[in-house]
Amino acid sequence: MMNKNQKGFSLIELLIVVAIIGIIAAIAIPNLLASRRAANEGSAQQSLRTISSAEATYYATAGSSNYGTSAQLGGQSLVDSVLATATTSPGKSGYSFIITGPSATAFVASAAPTTNSGVTATGTRDFCIDESGVLRARASSSTTPSATCGAGFGNPIGN
Repeated sequence: MMNKNQKGFSLIELLIVVAIIGIIAAIAIPNLLASRRAANEGSAQQSLRTISSAEATYYATAGSSNYGTSAQLGGQSLVDSVLATATTSPGKSGYSFIITGPSATAFVASAAPTTNSGVTATGTRDFCIDESGVLRARASSSTTPSATCGAGFGNPIGN
């Protein structure tokens, strides 16, 4: 026998609430992951701009008219310790970085996502910058940063 004053939710009502929460989660989670990837890409772009500025400073001061490696830039406190050692996975903000060919005339700094496909992708684009200061991007095809940069790499960011 049931009392007239017995209160609570029926099983159907609880199932409806759970279904609604599931639908909301199915809509929100992909957007959250896309936002995370966009934030990682923005961080990688800014990190490359920081490296470019640090290279110009190093060239004009401690480098004696030579560009520097990431260790040299870190040693002069021109970049933080995380960025100076971000050549290995997981890198910084889901990207790994490399500076290649620092010499008296040129350098190339590039970044690639540590995971470039699937739900757990940390980014979908590779980035590079060189002594010209032009930041370029292309669709990511590898998790290894590129050693080259230029017109063949991709379009300049912002153009």
